[in-house]
Amino acid sequence: MRVPFNVRTSDLPKRLASAIALLLIAGTAVALGGVVFDAFILLVALAAFGEAARLIWRAMAGNVPGRIAALLAALVYIGVAAASLAQMPTFVLVVAVVTVIATDTGAYFVGRAIGGPRIAPRISPSKTWAGLFGGMSAAALWLALVAMVVGSALGALDTGGSSGVRAAQVALAAAAGAALAIAAQAGDFLESWLKRKAGVKDSSRLIPGHGGVLDRVDGLIPVALIVGLAGAGWGW
Repeated sequence: MRVPFNVRTSDLPKRLASAIALLLIAGTAVALGGVVFDAFILLVALAAFGEAARLIWRAMAGNVPGRIAALLAALVYIGVAAASLAQMPTFVLVVAVVTVIATDTGAYFVGRAIGGPRIAPRISPSKTWAGLFGGMSAAALWLALVAMVVGSALGALDTGGSSGVRAAQVALAAAAGAALAIAAQAGDFLESWLKRKAGVKDSSRLIPGHGGVLDRVDGLIPVALIVGLAGAGWGW
């Protein structure tokens, strides 16, 4: 039987309050920049790795080589993503983070409002195709909006009239947003699979309504890796 929407969103006030607090902390770190921001990224990465290590330890009980390999993989996965975030220009960092937030928000509300077939019920029973589409749509709209604003700003600065908003650029930005949303959801599924193997619901209970740090950054990690790789090609 389908659970009514208002019942399934009963945890929304707690989740919203925690999300606002997290955004304020992260926003302050970004605004201060420098050593403060680097320290914030380091603390988040250490917390995420600690939670990942706990999950790996539980999921691979008795498999010592598997534990070691998985721990090394988690260290590289989280460490490179953290380094990418630390090196991103502030504007790109904010756009990337908001893309993940848009993905989570779109997936949450559309998935719970519509329901429907689940993507992988054995890994993450709450993830539906409708939610995936909602997350992709939200991320696509966000990056399309960014492209339009940036294009308009460049057009206003260019007296020659060669810059401005182009439909192809907006469409490309929207496609990039949808692709990043898929990457974010893949990171979510990876952690969900690990939690299933470990037999736990959340990576920890550090954040009320959200679980642990890894539960909050599981989608940001692959997005940071992709954006960081693109940034390396662009030379920032």
